[in-house]
Amino acid sequence: MAIGWIELVTGSLEQKKQYRQCQARIKALPANYRAAAEALERYLIYAGGIAKGDVLVRMQSDLVDLFEQSAANGTPIRDIFGNDPVEFVEAFVANYSDGQWIDKERKRFTDAIDSLAAENAGKPQGTAR
Repeated sequence: MAIGWIELVTGSLEQKKQYRQCQARIKALPANYRAAAEALERYLIYAGGIAKGDVLVRMQSDLVDLFEQSAANGTPIRDIFGNDPVEFVEAFVANYSDGQWIDKERKRFTDAIDSLAAENAGKPQGTAR
C-alpha cells in the first residue's frame, strides 16, 4: 500500500532504477561518445517534453544502446548525428511522442472544443460583432 502511494507521488521505483542503470552505462562510454550522449540527453530534457516515466526510460535506454553500438563499431560522432544534429534529435524524439506532455494538452483542448460543439449543436449561433 505505502509503495503504491509513494510511487504515485514520486514515480515508479523500477523506472528510477532503470534510469540510474542507463546513466551508469553512459558514464562507461568512451569520453567522446559519453560527451555526445550527455549533450543529446540534456537537449532532450529541455526540448523533448517527455512526461511519462516509462517512455523516458525507454528513450534513455535506446539512446544508450545507440551510443554503445556506435562506440563498439567505431562510428564517428558526426556520422551518428549527420549534418544537422538538431534534425537528428527531433527525429529521434518523434519516435517517443506518445510520452510528450503536449499530447495531454492537445487532447484536453480538442475535448473542450468537441464538448462546446456538442453543447451548441442545433442552437442558433450569435452574430459576429
